[in-house]
Parts: sequence; structure tokens; C-alpha cells
Amino acid sequence: MQISDNSTNNIPTTAEIKNLKGFDTNHPPEPKLIDSCVHCGFCLSTCPSYRVLGTEMDSPRGRIYLMDAINEGEIALNEASAQHFDSCLGCLACVTTCPSGVEYDKLISATRHQVERNYPRSWIDRFFRGLIFSLFPYPNLLRIFLIPLFIYQKLGLQKLVRATGILKLISPRLAAMDGILPEITLKFFQNNLPTIIPPQTEKRYRVGVILGCVQRLFFSPVNEATVRVLTANGCEVVIPKSQGCCAALPEHQGQTEQAKALARQMIDSFADTNVDYIIINAAGCGHTLKEYGHILENDPEYREKANDFVKKVRDAQEFLIQVGLTAELSPITDKTLTMVYQDACHLLHGQKISVQPRQLLNKIPNIKLKEPLDAALCCGSAGVYNMLQPEVAEELGQMKVENLLNTGAELIASPNPGCALQISKHLKAQGKDIAVMHPMELLDYAIRGEKLK
Repeated sequence: MQISDNSTNNIPTTAEIKNLKGFDTNHPPEPKLIDSCVHCGFCLSTCPSYRVLGTEMDSPRGRIYLMDAINEGEIALNEASAQHFDSCLGCLACVTTCPSGVEYDKLISATRHQVERNYPRSWIDRFFRGLIFSLFPYPNLLRIFLIPLFIYQKLGLQKLVRATGILKLISPRLAAMDGILPEITLKFFQNNLPTIIPPQTEKRYRVGVILGCVQRLFFSPVNEATVRVLTANGCEVVIPKSQGCCAALPEHQGQTEQAKALARQMIDSFADTNVDYIIINAAGCGHTLKEYGHILENDPEYREKANDFVKKVRDAQEFLIQVGLTAELSPITDKTLTMVYQDACHLLHGQKISVQPRQLLNKIPNIKLKEPLDAALCCGSAGVYNMLQPEVAEELGQMKVENLLNTGAELIASPNPGCALQISKHLKAQGKDIAVMHPMELLDYAIRGEKLK
């Protein structure tokens, strides 16, 4: 039985209720958290999916209605209801906005894990999700997969495919994957960072650095810049070779066991490093790393280890403001550079980090920092959302880039690899040649006294 958004008058019979497929008993969305929502609607204006789709059930309030109805056995967990959970970007803007303190982040997380266990997806959906979760969380495997994509680009096939628009006709999801693919270079196949890097000055801290998955392959210069900034500020850097994925992608999409396994591996990789802090420079990864206590709360062996791990996790920008910069910063341009900082959702809403990146950027001489309209609105990347829900992501990406461009900025600073790919794609679509750089790269230029090219 299916009940659509407009069929609220169709009351199911007792027999029908018994046959409804719903949530299982393994951590369904908590009724107590559901009941904390007073349905005021403050979340609607800040919700990106509601902004694009305009339907009540594609808002946080609407999804909470659905969670409650499924919990109560009034409607089924089926295509009609699951699509509204899938439309959520998980940006957490509603958590920031909610005057009642509704913990929507916990509700949507619990629901996503329920959906993946109890909703039978179509074969095409299973294929795309299987491809994503078999590749992206495993950097070594993803690096191998990049070889045919490197050839695909070098032979000019990508330009031909994009010119014909054939991929969009075959599959909007494939077209979306191709659309955010950056130019693959030989650097993507190299790993130049040693296990231990000594500080450039007197040692202040011993810190671990997490390389990420997409970050280490597509944005290795960001990792290298991060290490140089840390060592320039008195940090001995440790990079365990055994580290893998932080578990962000599978955790955000309800892949329960995969997320737990990756979290355990990450904890084990730093177990004997004796680091004071564990540094991450990707917003989405950082949010998940700080959630390990929740992810492994029912694991008796790792529960305490997870909580100890979380206490050490810091976003790179958060850390530098906390301990203070000791390295001198030089101008990165000969004249004033107008720049805009793009708030990544899982940094702004998930980790409540917004002031620190701006404080760091403002320390660089000759920087004029501008603020965009709708700064808290998601760019549409949201992990793998722009590959799974390309139509909504496309509209959000266009809106984000227009707001960034309207500041008149000559450069965009973005603290998350997914955001950087999404924004770069839409800048190119609008014919704009504006650089997108991580704040750590800009600090690195300033510390080394180099000028932007």
C-alpha cells in the first residue's frame, strides 16, 4: 500500500497497517526527538531541497511527519516515502535555524540507515550506489579507477561526450559524475608525504593528519599545504599509512556496517601515534570524525576508543585559531585581493565553525574578504548528493555560484573538496575563470612569501 502526500484522508484499515513495511527495531528515529518538533516552519526557508522542490514533504518538517507516521505504522517505507528522505542533502541548516532545538541530524541519520536496510531500491539505484560506495571510500582502488578516466580525458573523449550531451540522455547521474570530474594529472597517482614530518621551528605539538579519500587524490596540494602550514607553526606531523576513509560518505548515506568498519580502521591507525591532536582539512570528513562516538556507541570494544579519538579531532582552521599562528604571513598579491569565503555546510552547521576561517584569512595582508548572500545555503554537493540527485544539485550549484560571483570576488576560498568540485563546475558552466582554493593553500602561500599566479 502507498499513501502519497495528497492522500491524507485515506485512512488504512487494521489489516492494511499490519502489512505495511516500516522501520525495524534497530534504532528507528526516536519518538522523543520527533515530538520535539512543534512544526513552526522556521526550517522551510533554510532548507535547500524545499527551496528547489517546494513540497512540504521535502522539508525537515515534512520528513519528520513521515518519520512519525512510519513509526506509528500509518504509512509504509516505500518509494513514495523514501524519495523524500533521499531528497535531503543532510546540510543541517535546519538544525542551526530551529528555535526548538530539534535534533534533525540524529533523526535523518537514523532514518537513512533504516531506509538502506528496509527499502528495496531499483537495480539502477543499487548499481550507482554500489559503484560509489565500492570506490570512493577506498583511495587505492579509486586511484586505479582513475587510469581509464585519465586516458578518457587525454584522448579527447570527454570533450566529445560533453559536446554531444549523450551522457545526459543515457543517464543524468553519469552526466553528473562526468560533470564534476576535474582534469586528471599524473600528480593524482603520486603520494609524496612521508609518515613523519618534523616541525620547521621549535616543536609545540605532535599532530596527526588525515588525508581523506577524494582529498588525497583530487586535492593532494591541499594536503601538502596543510602539512607545511602545520610544520611552519611548530607541529610535528604524523601521517599513518594505514589510515583509510573517515566513513563520511557511507555514514551519510546509511551504509551502517561499512561506516563502522572504516571508523574502526581510522581509530586503529592512530592508536599508537601519541599525537596531541588529529587534524582534518575537509569539512564533511571532520563532521563525521567528530561523530565516531555516536557511530560506535554500541560497540563495546571501540566505544571508549571512539570517544577518546573524538576529543583529539580538530578542523585545521579550528586548530590554528585555538593554538595561535607563530609563522609570519606575507602578502600573496601585490595589490588588494577581493576574496569570498564559502561556508561548507558540515563546517558551518555540523561543527559550528564559521568565524575561525575568516579570522585566518583576514590575517593575510592585502586581503579584502566579502560576504555572499545566502551564505548558509548548500551548494548542492553534499557528499555524493550531486551524483545521486543531480537535478536538485544542479539548481543549487547555480544559485551558490551566482551569489559568490555577485560579491565581485576575484578568488573563492572553500574548505571542502566536494564543494570545490561543485563550485568549479558551475563557474566553468558560466564561463568564469575564477580560482577556487582551500584556506590552507592561501595560508601556505602567505607563510612561504609566494605570490598567487
